[in-house]
Amino acid sequence: MAELIHTSHVKIVKDKGPNRRAFIENFPEPVRYGVHGGIKKFYGVEPEEEVPATIDHVVAAVGG
Repeated sequence: MAELIHTSHVKIVKDKGPNRRAFIENFPEPVRYGVHGGIKKFYGVEPEEEVPATIDHVVAAVGG
């Protein structure tokens, strides 16, 4: 069996509407998530501010 090298500790806080903040251990600022573009259209919401969706970060991580 492989050796465990890292465990992520993340706290998610839901703000207004689709907006959330992810507090990741050892990072001082939260990562903000929400909706934009086609995603907001799909869910039928109009956020006060468009910010990256969680899927944007997944795609960036895989492509990175």
